[in-house]
Amino acid sequence: MTATETVKVNERELVLDILLLVTRDGVHCHLAMGQVLEKYQFLEKKSRAFISRLTQGTLERMIELDYVIDCYSKTPVKKMKPVIRCILRSGVYQLLYMNSVPASAACNEAVRLAGKRGFSGLKGFVNGVLRTISRAQASGELQKKYPDEKKEPIQAFSIRNSIPEWLVQKWVDTYDYATAKSICEAFLKERPTAIRVNTDKISAEELTEELRTAGVTVEPVESCPDALFISGYDYLNCLPAFARGDFYVQDLSSMQVALAADVQPGWNVIDVCAAPGGKAIHVAQFLWGTGHVEARDLTEYKVDLILDNIDRCQVENMSAKVWDATVRDEDAVGTADLVIADLPCSGLGVLHSKPDIKYNMSPEQMQELAELQREILTVVADYVKPGGRLVYSTCTVNRAENEDNAAWFADTHPEFVKKSEKQILPSDRQDGFYIAVFDRKR
Repeated sequence: MTATETVKVNERELVLDILLLVTRDGVHCHLAMGQVLEKYQFLEKKSRAFISRLTQGTLERMIELDYVIDCYSKTPVKKMKPVIRCILRSGVYQLLYMNSVPASAACNEAVRLAGKRGFSGLKGFVNGVLRTISRAQASGELQKKYPDEKKEPIQAFSIRNSIPEWLVQKWVDTYDYATAKSICEAFLKERPTAIRVNTDKISAEELTEELRTAGVTVEPVESCPDALFISGYDYLNCLPAFARGDFYVQDLSSMQVALAADVQPGWNVIDVCAAPGGKAIHVAQFLWGTGHVEARDLTEYKVDLILDNIDRCQVENMSAKVWDATVRDEDAVGTADLVIADLPCSGLGVLHSKPDIKYNMSPEQMQELAELQREILTVVADYVKPGGRLVYSTCTVNRAENEDNAAWFADTHPEFVKKSEKQILPSDRQDGFYIAVFDRKR
């Protein structure tokens, strides 16, 4: 890519492409971001940071952005053309949350983008809505449009934190208002990248020194000696240590699965829903070159992701295969010292990195997922040998999928004893996660 071609790249246009992929075409946020940004890795760090911030922020704040737009637009957001809807959302996000962007630039670039995408007839509409919102924000009028938190606490909190009202109410009912508030606010806080050191290849101290020499900000994690927080890097693929497999990007809460499993050398392990393989590789690391980990998932695509990470991290005592976890594998019955069942779930604990989930999930889907989890647990429990262990985990914050399912499993499978369970709530350092450990009686 030449320097001339680089100049032609319009950052806001790339943001629009990602937003359309997510909101119109149904592509998952992290996949859409990766798909576009990987293509434009030649861009300067500042440009890619702007694209990431504007895209992620717009998706995180969509309920609030739509509310603000509806306050000042005669055409409701839901009735707008997808392109105009996305242009206005990203424009309003810049006005409300990006102080480094002049209001005039946010408005002018949105108008220019509308024309470039074939909506010249709506340039005046886009300009009028954004400039009216800009003036309302500057005068303080905009804040008066928000619901009163004392009179309408659920609606007010939903809009301020861009969490659907039904979900806010669910967490308030499950915990309390203060806890629900801390959960929702955690998703909107900036967070460093958590990585797990591949201690088979390098020590945490050696990796820290190498990364800091490369200009990366590195912070140790007291609760997990093999974990580090990193920030200030350009992009992962530019770090030689990442390419060599010296570390794996993994959230702190996800690392707790292998720690809770208390893996012993020589164990035979089956991870039934393993993609992209982080937990399985972590477990293999604790085997110290002994035993074996078989990582499974539903499709060739997902298994290829696992195989890529096995190869990058150079894990020798691990393999991967395509297998539907709902289908009983007779050859696996009674063979595993450890079964990891990190099952498909509503994903409500990972809204920090996958904000689109909250707009697409529903109570009905959550109930269906809880039932799917029970179906899979019933199948894979038979793979655990007497004296073996089953670890059930999800990346969600929902009793039906977590504590209720663990209680159901204990009641319906008396051959297992629940050893421990833990609901990790989202914070400014880690995702929400649930882990339950069951031991099979000898």
